[in-house]
Amino acid sequence: MMGSGIALVFASKGYHVKLCDATEDMLPKALLNISSKLEMMARNGIGSQAEVETTLGRIQPLMDLELTLKDAHFVVECVFEDLELKQQIFRRLDALCPEEIVLATNTSVMSIAEIGAKAKHKERILGTHFWNPPFLVPLVEVIRTEKTSEQAMDETIKLLKMVGKYPVRVNKDVPGFVGNRLQHALWREAIAIAEKGIADPKTVDECIRYGFGMRLPVLGPFENADMVGLDLTLAIHKYLLKYLDNSAGPSPLLEEKVAKGELGFKSGMGFQKWTTEDAISSKNRLIEHLLAISKKNL
Repeated sequence: MMGSGIALVFASKGYHVKLCDATEDMLPKALLNISSKLEMMARNGIGSQAEVETTLGRIQPLMDLELTLKDAHFVVECVFEDLELKQQIFRRLDALCPEEIVLATNTSVMSIAEIGAKAKHKERILGTHFWNPPFLVPLVEVIRTEKTSEQAMDETIKLLKMVGKYPVRVNKDVPGFVGNRLQHALWREAIAIAEKGIADPKTVDECIRYGFGMRLPVLGPFENADMVGLDLTLAIHKYLLKYLDNSAGPSPLLEEKVAKGELGFKSGMGFQKWTTEDAISSKNRLIEHLLAISKKNL
């Protein structure tokens, strides 16, 4: 439901949004999802109850793509991660939209150039990776391909700033971009630690939540390295890096769990056991944390 979350972002800042889906029953679900998120934000002091209906009134659900694109000034594609489907959509978007309209894809890992490969006007195609939930997480990675124009990048970044996002430029179209490369490098090592019996998954999570993870909201890795000194960083790397996991494929432990149907919250068992109440509590804890940060940043 990333599309509905992104629609909320623009509509809440005064933009009229056309929300398109080819499946008829998805549009009412999307509007209900947007309404519930607006209500939740209003209850937590982000916006008001009066603004809920006003924001919803700016969103027009449509099934016809050509009608959706009529008079559009900016387009974001949000279908699931299926390369062939995305390519087909971008070929249609490129044919239907005037050449000056930027066409963005919201993908978390896929090549932007491959997604736009069948389009003619590749200079106006770029990636906008919103993080979930997009109405609470400010970062948007704006990814260029070798063909993306500077004008398209500038226009996108300007627009994202106007709707309260924190856009960053990603200068190379590589799988995972920046954020997911960092995130999954951490996950790979975390899983390896559990797989080797060094510590159990709960302990690994606690080491992050109550350790260096507490610094991450205010201190990125480069600033942290400069703070402790690059001489110390180099010495640690010379000793430690050879012991870290560098496998090029998924962990056998992860593959084994998926094969057994141990999928996490959705099955009640993943790296840990989860009751329905535990899963709801975890999700609520995350949303409450993000709401508190968003309210503080108003």
